[in-house]
Amino acid sequence: MSTTQPKHTAADWDRAPNVAFAAFVVTPEFVLTSSRQRDIVPMPVSAESAAVYKFMFGKFAAWMVEQRLKISTVSAADLQRFVDNRTNGKRDLNSKIAYRYLRLLERCYDWLERSPNPARDAIAATDRAHIAKDAPMAALNGDELERFLAALPAGRAPDQSGSAGWKRRRDRAMQIVMALSGLRVAEAVGLLVDEIGRQADVEGAIEINITPEQKHRTSYEHTAKLPREGVAELEAWLRERAELGIPGDLVFPASLEGDTLHKATVYRQVRATFERAGVAVPRAGGRTLRNTFAARQWQQGATPDEMTAVLGLALERSAQAYKYARTNPEDGVEQEGDPDDELDDVLPPKPAG
Repeated sequence: MSTTQPKHTAADWDRAPNVAFAAFVVTPEFVLTSSRQRDIVPMPVSAESAAVYKFMFGKFAAWMVEQRLKISTVSAADLQRFVDNRTNGKRDLNSKIAYRYLRLLERCYDWLERSPNPARDAIAATDRAHIAKDAPMAALNGDELERFLAALPAGRAPDQSGSAGWKRRRDRAMQIVMALSGLRVAEAVGLLVDEIGRQADVEGAIEINITPEQKHRTSYEHTAKLPREGVAELEAWLRERAELGIPGDLVFPASLEGDTLHKATVYRQVRATFERAGVAVPRAGGRTLRNTFAARQWQQGATPDEMTAVLGLALERSAQAYKYARTNPEDGVEQEGDPDDELDDVLPPKPAG
């Protein structure tokens, strides 16, 4: 059944902006407003992405109420005031996230066929140079990575049986795979049993053959490698998963029934490991683990082609951005935004648990 909804008028958006946006964001038409859209027949965004977009738009809608504005009357200058809003002298949104808000609103105004598009005018007036300064790419140094791995949930004891604590061991294996193979959160969540290589190479590593199936639509087919130190951990989890009789193909399911994990759950569990490790980073989520993997690959002499392939990127310039990752976050440069990582950037942190 199509998810296309009747097109709300500007009056509808003025009267109930959150309702109108919620109806719009789940349609293929919302996807078509993206400059990154490449599918001939677009699929609606995932429920998780829709939740992020609704959170963002809700923040803007609340600001409009405070300012006694309507979406039909908002100007480019108003939008610049919104993204520059400050609390106690500090900007509520850093430049990178502010830019994301403007891009989202640009899509709304394109849908409403407003010309000139006030969000596009606000973007044109934005100094993109500040984006890299405000949102550094964080990566772990060798000591921090060791501390992170040491703080993972405990593995299965040799004499342990039964299902008690299985989620902690799932989380342990998943975070090891993310940290040592550079998988995106969506790729780890959607990882399939058949994508795990069975034969180790001469160095003891196994291949992980990523396919777009059950992952984010920005995932490209590629092959990652899990080094020897992670293979035993993953194989131990796969054995336990088989013993538990979990149905389905997901390597890291949410339940004993084989349901799909929510990315927010992964974020909370990774954040909890960072906290146990005592490692303070701007984004204590899966992105930092991927950044760390990529930065270490560059340091070990990987070529741009190799980096593009192992990370499953569409463009070489996206791989080049990881060269600027720094263990000191104030010196870094943020890579091009990845919709798979929006939970790390936009949603407020949630307590672990």
